[in-house]
Formats: sequence, C-alpha cells, structure tokens
Amino acid sequence: MDQKVYELINAQINAELYSAYLYLSFADYYEEEGLEGYANFYEIQAAEERDHALIFRNYLHENGQKVKLSAIAQPDKTFSNFLEPLEAGLEHEKYVTSLINDIYSAAAEVKDYRTMKFLDWFIEEQMEEEDTADTMITKMKLFGSDAKALYDLDQEYAARTYTTPSPLAAAE
Repeated sequence: MDQKVYELINAQINAELYSAYLYLSFADYYEEEGLEGYANFYEIQAAEERDHALIFRNYLHENGQKVKLSAIAQPDKTFSNFLEPLEAGLEHEKYVTSLINDIYSAAAEVKDYRTMKFLDWFIEEQMEEEDTADTMITKMKLFGSDAKALYDLDQEYAARTYTTPSPLAAAE
C-alpha cells in the first residue's frame, strides 16, 4: 500500500473516533436539555462513527498494514440553543467528507483501485450523512420554536435504531 494512502487511512481511524466523541457530546447536551430523542439520535451516530473507525482498521489489517492509534481530542463545543449542535454536525460531516475525498484522491494518484473501491461505500455514506444533517437543521428551523412540533421531532429521533454498517456486518 502506498505510504501516503496508508497514513491518510490510519489518520481516518482517529478522525472517526473523534467523531464518535463529538456526537456523544451532542447526545449529552440534548439529554441534559430534556430532548432524549435527539440524544438517542446522536448516541447512534456515535456508534456508527466508531464502526466506521473499525471498518478502516479492518481494511488496514486486511492489507497487511499496522494500525497506529493516537490520542483522541476532547470535543470543545458548547451550545446555547437546540440548533447549534445540528449546525456543528453538518459542518463536521462536510469536514469528514473532505477527509474521505483526500484519501480517494491519494489512492487515485497511485492507481490504488482497491482502496478507491473500498472508499465508494464511505462516499455514499457521507452523502447520506450530510443530507440527514441538513434535513435536521431544516426541521429545527421550521418547527423547533413550537413545543408540540419539537416534541414530535424528538419522538421521531427517539424511534431511531442502530444498524450495523454493511461493511462491518460483512466482516462478521
């Protein structure tokens, strides 16, 4: 495996684990504010991000590479209203998309078709993640100031259940 591609994938493991920490902090905020459905949504997001880290970890192992774990930064965001975590989530997902794109570009430069194919799932996933984050922002802007509508949104997110990502499920 090309050294640059390896380093970017290894760094992505840490980025995904940081995402899990970040989303747990969002879940904590919503839990403390009494929005348990939003907390549930972000607890599941945190689990998915951890799973993404495991998928990248497995990929490195499957390609004979050593995984080098590094410290995970502490999330430093604080929030003063229900919209702010949602906006921070969309911003973060766009950042993660840029990281995935960087790995893909590095793989394309060295004609690492295996890695490019591997990343296809993440490219689709990031498109979905950004769309979901954007939709949550829109709904909060439209309905968040109405207590009954906010309650209904919270109930919608409380119904979300965890599903093992397909690349991880296939590895089991």
